[in-house]
Amino acid sequence: MTRLSVNINKVATLRNARGGNLPNLLEVVKDLESFGAQGITIHPRPDERHIRYEDAKNLPQVVKTEFNIEGNPSSKFIDLVLDIKPTQVTLVPDADEDITSNAGWDTLEHQGFLKKIINQFKSNGIRTSIFIDPKITMVEGAHATGADRIELYTEAYATGYYQDKEAAIKPYVMAAEKAMNLGIGVNAGHDLNLDNLAFFAQNIPALLEVSIGHALICESLYLGFENIIPMYLQRLSV
Repeated sequence: MTRLSVNINKVATLRNARGGNLPNLLEVVKDLESFGAQGITIHPRPDERHIRYEDAKNLPQVVKTEFNIEGNPSSKFIDLVLDIKPTQVTLVPDADEDITSNAGWDTLEHQGFLKKIINQFKSNGIRTSIFIDPKITMVEGAHATGADRIELYTEAYATGYYQDKEAAIKPYVMAAEKAMNLGIGVNAGHDLNLDNLAFFAQNIPALLEVSIGHALICESLYLGFENIIPMYLQRLSV
């Protein structure tokens, strides 16, 4: 079964909006896991506008499932990851000023850079993943870096789902099949939600993990975490 990792960036954004510690991020993580979340994802950025580096250091005290840290591998980010040693690090090529991730790595152009960083993380026992667009060449480039997994950037699928879901998912199926043939694990994330998740999970071979934050938090405003988490798990098990 595909694992559900919940991205808690938006919870931190809400907390930061008023200062203080409400909602309490650590308590939210405990609740999410008790409701069935199978992983926790964070994506700290240099300006700490949502997840703070202090959060990243405190979360291993409470995360009982898998802990996934996403980010652009700056020297500060690398030091953070090596310090706390999460279950998985996902490398994302976002610029400091980006509101959210908006593209995958060019794993051919940056292959040497990525390989060096991945070797460093893997030598410290940290599983590695590279955020990429659903292109065969990018999968091949990721394989050459030595990464354990790829994370397919699913915004294009989510955008095209309502127009032609078969066409929207086709490049993702091809990329996942290539990864499977090369022996790389497949994760996915970005704009997946209750509407489009089941079709994606049913069609992507050997999908190991989805990381979902924005949509899950928005839907939880109406239905609550305790109801939403089982609804996502149900869609992953169809």
